[in-house]
Amino acid sequence: MSTIAIPPMGILHIRAKGGTTLPGYSHEKDDLLRRLRLIKGQVRGLQRMVADDVYCIDVLTQIASVSRALHRVGIGLLADHLAQCVSDAVRESPEAGSEKIAEAVAAVDRLLRS
Repeated sequence: MSTIAIPPMGILHIRAKGGTTLPGYSHEKDDLLRRLRLIKGQVRGLQRMVADDVYCIDVLTQIASVSRALHRVGIGLLADHLAQCVSDAVRESPEAGSEKIAEAVAAVDRLLRS
């Protein structure tokens, strides 16, 4: 059985059996999975559009929609990572904090390049 403690800043910290910390997005995993299923449906729609020889601009518009949806999911995950994982590491030690910050910066770089 897991316990949920809400620290002063309102960030959810979820501890699993054995005291391990779950990912920062654990509290909204169902919502993330729902969003990803919707995106999966959009991609299937793109496949049908191409198979049905739909007008290029309409396909491109749908591609832009899928890209925006994925970026929103990514930004949400990044926010959770910063709020939980990075802030936990900063409280743990300067070295752990620096490592998590560098990891987050690299993730932001990948998001911006996509």
